[in-house]
Amino acid sequence: MIPQPFVLILLLDDMNIRQSPRIPALASFAVAAVLLLACERKIELASDREGREPALSVDTGDPNLPGVASIDRSLTARLNAALEAQGPAYQPRTHHLNLDGSPRFTNRLILESSPYLLQHAHNPVNWYPWSEAAFERARRDDKPIFLSVGYSTCHWCHVMERESFEDEAIAEFLNKHFIAIKVDREERPDVDSVYMKAVQMLTGRGGWPMTVIMNADGQPFFGGTYFPPRRGVRGNRAGLNEVLREIVRLRAEEPAQVQQQAALLSERVALASIAPEGAGVPSAEPLISAVQTLAERFDPVDGGFGRAPKFPQPSQLALLMRYARRTQDPAAIDMVKQTLTKMARGGIYDHVGGGFHRYSTDSKWLVPHFEKMLYDNAQLASVYVEAWQLTGDEMYRRVARDVLRYVESEMTSPEGGFYSATDADSATPSGHDEEGWFFTWTDEELTPLLGADRARIVKMAYGVTPGGNFEGRSIFHRTKNDAEVATKVGAGSDRVRAELAEARRALYRARASRPPPLRDEKIIAAWNGLMISAFARGGFVLGEPKHVEVASKAAAFVLSQMRVAGGGLVRTSKDGIKGPPAFLDDYAFMIAACLDLYEVTGAPQWLTEALALQRYQDTHFRDERAGGYFLTPDDHETLLIREKPSYDGAVPSGNSVSAMNLLRLAELTGDPAWQQQAEELFAAFGSSIQSAPLAAAQLLLALDYYLDVPLEIVLVSPETRDATEQLARVFRSTFLPNRVFLMLSEEQAAAQAGRIPWLTAKCSLQGKPTAYVCERGRCELPTSDPHTFRRQLEQRRPYPSGAPPRLSIAGAKRE
Repeated sequence: MIPQPFVLILLLDDMNIRQSPRIPALASFAVAAVLLLACERKIELASDREGREPALSVDTGDPNLPGVASIDRSLTARLNAALEAQGPAYQPRTHHLNLDGSPRFTNRLILESSPYLLQHAHNPVNWYPWSEAAFERARRDDKPIFLSVGYSTCHWCHVMERESFEDEAIAEFLNKHFIAIKVDREERPDVDSVYMKAVQMLTGRGGWPMTVIMNADGQPFFGGTYFPPRRGVRGNRAGLNEVLREIVRLRAEEPAQVQQQAALLSERVALASIAPEGAGVPSAEPLISAVQTLAERFDPVDGGFGRAPKFPQPSQLALLMRYARRTQDPAAIDMVKQTLTKMARGGIYDHVGGGFHRYSTDSKWLVPHFEKMLYDNAQLASVYVEAWQLTGDEMYRRVARDVLRYVESEMTSPEGGFYSATDADSATPSGHDEEGWFFTWTDEELTPLLGADRARIVKMAYGVTPGGNFEGRSIFHRTKNDAEVATKVGAGSDRVRAELAEARRALYRARASRPPPLRDEKIIAAWNGLMISAFARGGFVLGEPKHVEVASKAAAFVLSQMRVAGGGLVRTSKDGIKGPPAFLDDYAFMIAACLDLYEVTGAPQWLTEALALQRYQDTHFRDERAGGYFLTPDDHETLLIREKPSYDGAVPSGNSVSAMNLLRLAELTGDPAWQQQAEELFAAFGSSIQSAPLAAAQLLLALDYYLDVPLEIVLVSPETRDATEQLARVFRSTFLPNRVFLMLSEEQAAAQAGRIPWLTAKCSLQGKPTAYVCERGRCELPTSDPHTFRRQLEQRRPYPSGAPPRLSIAGAKRE
């Protein structure tokens, strides 16, 4: 029988659902048992009983914190010094303030560099960061651990902080009976991933804030996401106050049962993390199956897949584009075009400042969750660049360019690294934080700002109405294109286009006077890798050399300022302070970034960096027995499990990106060892790819590369690489994902032939820039003619299994 704590989960509403991988069937035992128990007995909460709270020792900490009576004077001195070091302009994020504006409470999180942890530094909760000290304290005092995981731009994390962690009564109970640990999931993805598996097993879903209660040995026995503070809030029958009290009662009255369930759940988490090995490299069948599933889920009206909320799915859109190139199936192209067009016209896109918000709360891409994440914008910029290459639609090129400009202007540090995210919430004129206020407008605001005629055009183009479409305000979304607006106002399309461009500039300036959303200025190596790739590839394709320079500067920052002795990386950097050791995705994404920079610049230093990082990753992360890579290095602290991730969610898995890196290194260097490692990686995840192909969409991109015959393309100039511009324009406008590419002078090609064998004897013919298109050493006739070069690039190979049946999206229905 499952112990009673699990029943509480069924009484609570998850207000912050996030996409999560499909949990294996073996985990369903927990949910089924919980449902059965909930029907069999009525739940009594400890808050309804008197005198049942066990007498537990109190923790040491700041003596001002409620429930903390033992003074640690050295800790208090450190906290006071850290608070003083914040400077006179520091504004504590709390409503518990002294008359002079200083915070009443300060906890250990003031000593951290993570913006998310610092947000909670003045809660009355006696927070610990994830540390051995916290677990040692829990063991010594025989207290359970209350683990709260979130991130700095998470809306419902902010809600739970205001409602519960700023509540002195709840904080006092937490401090007396639990050891409270706060974790930034972006800084510690390993902790987040392990305990999210437990939450998903218990509840069937996951999200942030994530709440887990575990024993002092790290074994979880209760989990959920957002909890209201008390029963009755938002209609819930139980809140955090009641949950905590019931757990204290259960540990006192049924300790053996709680311990047994913790051990069982931990065992199930470990079993669910073991990927069954496949028989070898998969065929094209899972790739085709994934695309067919997307066609079944496709929304033919508004684009995207499935029901609301709708998330951007860059890996899935990239997969559709590769499928379309190989099969010439128009339905695959239509799904990409409909989705990208609707997203770019919808409210999920910031029409004034550029960039995409996190996701849409509705099926029409109208009302977003307003936070902006670096990883979303990196992947979407890349997808829009590829979509322009595939379709020639100029809107996609414009959107990609605007996204990159937004990141360069608003998300780039002076040193060149990219910041992580901006918040969904922002301050209103009344001083209260509201989601989306910074990005929205009222009908009355526009005319004084723009003038009557220009305001009329803007309102018509972006769907601004007196009543608004979001809490009395309007989210800009394109309801009419330029030609339709021109017809309505009796003007030419060129004038409308110019008026809208000038209006956006004016609105951007006006918006800049508003209190901006919080920006998380933590620099994450993995996310920087994604954005470096976007700037490098986008800058080359869009003909924007400045973007390539931005990519180079960011890469130089990560590789110099986020490195430690021995060549390893750190996960994060904030204000010059290095964070924890890097994880698999930090290495994989930075390797991909270096390879992209090598291709678009021809500078050999980037290949050298890619090889060095790949060798470090192989040494410390590779599973020598079964293939693939672990999330954590071999010297990392021991958690419940050592994961080997393969799920491609909002951010691709490190294994998926590593597969592509290995294949690219094999093509560039001619070393078959890299391809063998890629084959072992595919085999390691072969069964999971077969059973749930869409969960590994990014890995399927690498499989498509493997099942193709990648082209080796080099443009050689007798002088500088700039002389090859006419041929380069052909390459830029051609969608050709499965290739390696270099643009070099003759001198550069000769110098690098020792590392890149297929550069041998590649020279310009008759003193003209010359293109070479080869397949594994067999080359087409070299050419200086752009038309001939384009024909050579447009060759394609069907899947080895033959042409799949045509996709059908006509019968697809919105869920």
